[in-house]
Amino acid sequence: MSSEQPDKLNYGILGDDGMTNEEKIAKYTGDVDWEYLKPHYKTGAMIYVDPSLDLKEVAKAFTDDDKAKVEAWLKKADLVKPSHLHADWWEHDNSRFNAVVVNPFVLAQPLQES
Repeated sequence: MSSEQPDKLNYGILGDDGMTNEEKIAKYTGDVDWEYLKPHYKTGAMIYVDPSLDLKEVAKAFTDDDKAKVEAWLKKADLVKPSHLHADWWEHDNSRFNAVVVNPFVLAQPLQES
């Protein structure tokens, strides 16, 4: 019998470079456009993060396997899988996003206009 916890989701930031997850989140979070996100949306890997949340906190919750936080955000619809209506809008809008890969997902949050 394996000692691994089968309920552990094991999400993580890509790269085995000795950095902590927090350092990786800070380093690999960045400004992207819809063209970057479109392939991730099409494969079902994109998760929309409501602007009221801190993207880095959400990424940390995924990497820490904090199911309670993630489930609460999902229940409140602060985290959602985008629909085709979202994708259609972003296709014709010049939206920019702050995004980070938390394998196997790409967390994306719209950038606030200045």
